[in-house]
Amino acid sequence: MPLLKRSHFPLLDPPKDLNPEEKVFQVRFTKEIFRDYQEYLNRVNLYRERVWTCKVSGKSNLTYEEALVSEHHAADKAQQLSRELIAPVLHLIQYRLELNGRKDGSLSACKILKVIIGSDNTNMYEVGWIGQDNAVTNTSVVQADDLVISKKARASRSMLNIFIRESTSQNSPWIIHTNLAKQYGISTEPPRDLLNGQGLPKLRGIENGTTDDGRKKLKKGEPIDDLLLKPTADDSGLSKKPPLSTDFRVPVDSVGDLLMVWDFCMSYGRILCLSPFSLSDLENAVCHKESNLVLLVEIHAALIRLLIKDGGGYFMFLQNKRRKLKVTLVTWAEYLCDFLEMTSKEEFSSSLSTVRRGHYGLVHTAVKLQILRELVDEAVTTSAVRQSIAEKIDQQQAIAASKRELARNKKEEKNADMEGVTEKEMSQTDAVKNVNLTLNGQVVEKERKEKKNINANKMGEGKMHLECLGTEMDKQSIQSSSLGKDRSYNRYWFFGDEGRLFVESADFKVWGYYSTKEELDALIGSLNVKGIRERALKQQLDKFYNTISNALEKRMKDNSQKILLEEVVLRRSSRVLSQPKDNPSMSFLKYVNKWKGN
Repeated sequence: MPLLKRSHFPLLDPPKDLNPEEKVFQVRFTKEIFRDYQEYLNRVNLYRERVWTCKVSGKSNLTYEEALVSEHHAADKAQQLSRELIAPVLHLIQYRLELNGRKDGSLSACKILKVIIGSDNTNMYEVGWIGQDNAVTNTSVVQADDLVISKKARASRSMLNIFIRESTSQNSPWIIHTNLAKQYGISTEPPRDLLNGQGLPKLRGIENGTTDDGRKKLKKGEPIDDLLLKPTADDSGLSKKPPLSTDFRVPVDSVGDLLMVWDFCMSYGRILCLSPFSLSDLENAVCHKESNLVLLVEIHAALIRLLIKDGGGYFMFLQNKRRKLKVTLVTWAEYLCDFLEMTSKEEFSSSLSTVRRGHYGLVHTAVKLQILRELVDEAVTTSAVRQSIAEKIDQQQAIAASKRELARNKKEEKNADMEGVTEKEMSQTDAVKNVNLTLNGQVVEKERKEKKNINANKMGEGKMHLECLGTEMDKQSIQSSSLGKDRSYNRYWFFGDEGRLFVESADFKVWGYYSTKEELDALIGSLNVKGIRERALKQQLDKFYNTISNALEKRMKDNSQKILLEEVVLRRSSRVLSQPKDNPSMSFLKYVNKWKGN
């Protein structure tokens, strides 16, 4: 049954002494019966609120009916589990319960070891507190209210599917990426029976360029998996891939969180009532030790207000705590603590007490970004953001449809113009008729030329409109999406307002970037189009080359001017022995939210 605030919600029993002829009110989907209409209405309104969670899939922000439907769908999927796995899985989960418990004012991971039933039929629980190596460090007895059954599963089936797809270069059979095999000490040599073709599919490219099914040969020039390409004489024309810059202020494995949070704030700033700021300002701000930095306070407050306005799980959590639903630049940290308490994540437990004491600035930079990402993950599920995403999708589809329509009209007008106007035969025997026909011919010729000019103008306007639509569509498609992957499955990202081409490693842990046009050219020249991934990546980089190169050059120019200004400010401040407050690198300290309250 659906959960309310992640807890079991019991249905009401039918009223006692119910007369078969008595008129009552019944909830359609729970079959609950009410004598009083107001009580019935209150219960129905509760079921219509988006505060319910699917017990099976864990999806939240649903109505009761939506949660019921989700449970039915999830139950159907659960039946697809291989029969050979059912017994081992059930054996593993039988009477196993890992959850979070309150310990020394914060939430920590624990597991129930024993249920203690008191004389008054109240339950106490002996729990073992779990350390970093998943071993029980010590035990204690707690009350039921001190336990929070909200710890998320460490790995779901969908998560495993995604992990497998991202960790392998091909299936039938599975082949994991070379770098991952090396990292975890896994052999990359195929089994002997696989190479001998004993009833198993052949590896793509191992024998005579065969594909996954081992039967069809690759056509000439057809890309194959990049890792299966062998060095050839043609490779001498490929340039060397330029080294990546990695001079981030935040930990290198936190760059993904930094980019994700910044891109979300830039994309949905109007919904958040949060005016734009640069990526460098956000990076400098999260590394700063001040606890009430305006930029970070505004970001947290904007995200929290959005969650409250949505009326979802966080809103209900605050209502249960009887909080006043007014987030200010003074009270924002209290609401952030409520959010961290609601998430019940172990990695936030130590930071929760730090923020409560008013020392947010002392929280580790990586944890600050994890908290912001958790807020963004919740914000993405709000109705306002989902509606905005749906509108963008509709806009992209409308642009694509208009583009197709204009292309079709252009083709039809071109065909009609080529047909021309049929010339009339002139008679040589009748002079008057000859003159009339000549005059008519001039009129017809004039009309034909006018029509041609009109069609040419229409085609010109249509071409301009087509180019505008194409540019708009390209602008939307490039934003916040990966351009592709290289041979080693590194992902390439470009954010139009940032002016750098970011590269994410295949294991999601390491980030770097390119910042010059020369590096972009060298990168493109290093891609081998014989491989399926680098071919697709090169096509995307070629398609958006002007946009990316212009952004790189603009950033280089802006940085040069910033360096000159910093030198001027530094010389001036050294003369007067004052702190260089006008230094461009300190611009994050001057942030003002110009869209606040809009």
